[in-house]
Amino acid sequence: MEIKVNFLEKLRLEAKFDDFTVTTDQPIRYKGDGSAPSPFDYFLASSALCAAYFVRVYCLSRDIPTEGIRLSQNNIVDPENRYKQVFQIQVELPDTLSERDRTGILRSIERCTVKKVVQEGPEFRIEVVDDLDEDASLMAVGVADQHTRTMIEGKDLPLEETIANMTAMLEALGMKIEISSWRNIVPNVWSLHIRDAASPLCFTNGKGATKESALCSALGEFIERLSCNFFYNDQYFGEDIANAEFVHYPNEKWFRLTADDRVPEGLLDDHCLAIYDPDGALRGSHLIDTNSGNVERGICAIPYVRQSDGETVYFPSNLLENLFLSNGMSAGNTLAEAKVQCLSEIFERAVKRQIIEQEMALPDVPAEVLARYPRIVEGIQGLEAQGFPVLVKDASLGGRFPVMCVTLMNPRTGGVFASFGAHPNFEVALERSLTELLQGRSFEGLNDVPLPTFNSMAVTEPNNFVEHFIDSTGVISWRFFSARHDHAFCDWDFSGSNVEECERLMAILESLGKEVYMATFEHFGASACRILVPGYSEVYPVEDLIWDNTNKALAFRSDILNIHALDDAQLASLVERLEDSEEDNFTDIRTLIGVEFDENTVWGQLTIGELKALIHLALGRFEDARDLVEDFLNFNNASVERRLFHQAMHAVLEIVLDDDLDLEDYQANLRRMFGDAVMDAVVGSVRGDVTFYGLTPTSMKLEGLDRHLRLIESYRKLHHARACSEARGLG
Repeated sequence: MEIKVNFLEKLRLEAKFDDFTVTTDQPIRYKGDGSAPSPFDYFLASSALCAAYFVRVYCLSRDIPTEGIRLSQNNIVDPENRYKQVFQIQVELPDTLSERDRTGILRSIERCTVKKVVQEGPEFRIEVVDDLDEDASLMAVGVADQHTRTMIEGKDLPLEETIANMTAMLEALGMKIEISSWRNIVPNVWSLHIRDAASPLCFTNGKGATKESALCSALGEFIERLSCNFFYNDQYFGEDIANAEFVHYPNEKWFRLTADDRVPEGLLDDHCLAIYDPDGALRGSHLIDTNSGNVERGICAIPYVRQSDGETVYFPSNLLENLFLSNGMSAGNTLAEAKVQCLSEIFERAVKRQIIEQEMALPDVPAEVLARYPRIVEGIQGLEAQGFPVLVKDASLGGRFPVMCVTLMNPRTGGVFASFGAHPNFEVALERSLTELLQGRSFEGLNDVPLPTFNSMAVTEPNNFVEHFIDSTGVISWRFFSARHDHAFCDWDFSGSNVEECERLMAILESLGKEVYMATFEHFGASACRILVPGYSEVYPVEDLIWDNTNKALAFRSDILNIHALDDAQLASLVERLEDSEEDNFTDIRTLIGVEFDENTVWGQLTIGELKALIHLALGRFEDARDLVEDFLNFNNASVERRLFHQAMHAVLEIVLDDDLDLEDYQANLRRMFGDAVMDAVVGSVRGDVTFYGLTPTSMKLEGLDRHLRLIESYRKLHHARACSEARGLG
């Protein structure tokens, strides 16, 4: 069969064969419009559809109904060779089927034409499961099994046992974890990306010197983020969970808002209030959590134990989700192991911030010291062999903190990338710096690192640290590269048992005059904890609680989701509030209201500015609409279809607003230019027959928002497990 391919706009392609046309694109994250599946997505879907076709043919030939049969496919990526994959096909069959037909259906899948063509490459696994939704496993190949026992510094159990334990925990929760990518571009540096197959928004990255240590890292991070609700940080949980017996944790406590909207008594302690409300401007309404949005219920707070005296202090969940992100959370084989990881992470970020903001110059690690760690040296040499000079720095600030730094320079682009790592053990901190540098990155990806600068304001502004926190791609000062160092090199060592290391790290915080607060989470069988060091471990500025709080979603969420049902007065109120909020017109609506939409839909690409334009159209405010449409066309990188709609809209509004022009005189050629479907939508929007074109109706019940509903369903698994754990007295 001949297949002819045409190149369309941007990354879109068109394949023509027989009487069919198939269009492909690339996801938005790969610079496409996300308007169609990618070529590889079609390839993956083809084998699943082919298998289902042969099942269908078998059933039709025997008058077997297919209503009770379900089929799914997962592809499992080999860490050694990403072109070698396992295609795992699972079939859910009704109990009423005879053994003969069950066997026949499995054999029919073996006839899949696509499978036979690619059989020399992928391996297919065909199995029957009782319920596709409940089947959960870690889909991985190429890692050592439990019979091998590999101990590494910082772990209280062998890697293989740790992986097995964490995998069992995730299976018990009903999480099907898939490994979507492996990276190993230099010796002894591995990273991978894992995600929940049912809700890909739940994902983590892992890093390590071996496949097993990287996988262990990713699984540990996944469990820590489940335990601390980080995957759902800014997301709306829906009405059912918002009104459930508990929203976040069984031991949460709710504080009703006061008549004067002051911070209620019993929230935080004097030490924290001095940090988070220094001038008395913080209001109770600032602390309503965006996840529930339950204003009537009040402020949801989580108990943390003050480590200096063992007293319980209640922290608003809103404060945690606004200021700390994932900093200071961990899961481990033991609580001591988890605490060391939490504290190490806190020091890594705090010291990194100090070094960047104060534009410090760090001392190099002497060659004779590096020589003690040949595996790390081999990885560094692998980078330098590819043309990337590497600087290895002591970031302990004179032996005060267990932090190291590995900095990569890219002579091709002039960019630099400073990666930090922390652990009481010098070697582990150094290894983490190197593996963090390359986590999830290819050599090509290193071309995107930013250039250094002498502009101190660019280095010290708060958002730069946020960029460093998220993916280490913030800018650093040229002063960092000075040969005149702010501290001498120190061959430091804080290592010991995990218990001893925890005590030493806590002693550093005590010497700094810091209060430490900790919550432990054991509902899933893991030793997980979250540690807060107010005034030290926050990622975002404290001022965000007042000026950029995520619960601003509560002012808009209901009206936006119910926008098709609003009358003119309600629409006018909504657009006025959007204007008064001074939110950037290019902020995504999904970010504003904490609801995930399919990124390929108009909802998924909708910005505040475009929404305001649509509201003005619905209200007949054509001048306001035209100005916003003009901004959209000048600055918004929308999909081809959406951009055409706004191009046509801009032309029509210009005609309508000009008293000397008549729309009827232009319609014929506008229709030739943009097509009938687009012009029907545009003219209908101007005449009031069409409102909010492209936005499918939904409501606070989130009808049709499958991406967000899958996220909520993922959270329900945790919610159920916590309720069961509390009932058993294990919380």
